[in-house]
Amino acid sequence: MTTPRIGLFTRLLEDASPADRYRFALEQIATAERLGFASAWVAQHHFHAAEGGLPSPWVLLGAAAATTSTIRLGTGVITLPLEDPIRVAEDAAVVDEISGGRVEIGIGTGGTPACFTAFGLRSEDRRDLFAAKFATLLTAFDGGSLGADENRLYPAAPGLERRLWQATFSAAGAALAGARNDGLMLSRSQPRPTDNPEASLVEIQAPIVEAYEAALGDGGQRRLLASRTVVVVDEENRTRVLEAALPSLRRFAGGFGGRDLTGLNPEEILLATDSVFGTPDEVIDQLRRDTVAASATEVAFQVHSLEPGHEITLRSLELLATEVAPALGWGA
Repeated sequence: MTTPRIGLFTRLLEDASPADRYRFALEQIATAERLGFASAWVAQHHFHAAEGGLPSPWVLLGAAAATTSTIRLGTGVITLPLEDPIRVAEDAAVVDEISGGRVEIGIGTGGTPACFTAFGLRSEDRRDLFAAKFATLLTAFDGGSLGADENRLYPAAPGLERRLWQATFSAAGAALAGARNDGLMLSRSQPRPTDNPEASLVEIQAPIVEAYEAALGDGGQRRLLASRTVVVVDEENRTRVLEAALPSLRRFAGGFGGRDLTGLNPEEILLATDSVFGTPDEVIDQLRRDTVAASATEVAFQVHSLEPGHEITLRSLELLATEVAPALGWGA
């Protein structure tokens, strides 16, 4: 089995203005390329700055394309039910041309119910909306007719259909991605089953990976991306960065997982929130135990939900590339 490539993932959640969030993201992507990262992924979130700072990922990726030359640029993810699929295809095709064929397209059904309401849609319809819009997206990439015989995607982008990734929390969704030979995206914020709220991330995601692999078609290319929260720090900064991160980790645990972390010490909070943190040696030891990440074709590192700030993020990327990844045998 091949060893994972390393990638950067960002939700643009720094405690900063929108302009600074975008500037930081572009600097992080450029730094990741310089350090040999294979890919950079950005998340799409509407309306709420505390959930994510980027409603228009193609605009930012277009800017990133202009300042980089080798790193692959991906969406993690586009909330397809909320989008016009023809515009998604057009935007992706333009950025792919600008970047020299470096675009990767991650899509999903996600988004809060309130976001659906704002777009005049119902959250309950997300799966049907996804299916219909996904079909249109594929037609566009395949060069098919869009509403009339003379309407076809420009610029043409037949290669993008083979660079689609589907994000899912379920084995059923993974099987659908595998059956289409799409990539599978696994989130660090995987919900716990109600009957096993203490389950580990590996315990939950291993069956999802198995379903994906079982469904891959003959000759299908296995593409598995696992996002992981990892912050690597120098020994002298460890205590300060962790203490500053605890409020953010508690908010994440309460808002996403609904978990009460009262009474837990900092190390227990890290474990409960699936957050890998520490010096290079500590992080190497933790990642060695993550069998799902080790089996991935790509691991995308994010700092959320520790939110250590831009400078610590840049240092973490450097330590990941120069010390952690080489020790694990992971790389570009």
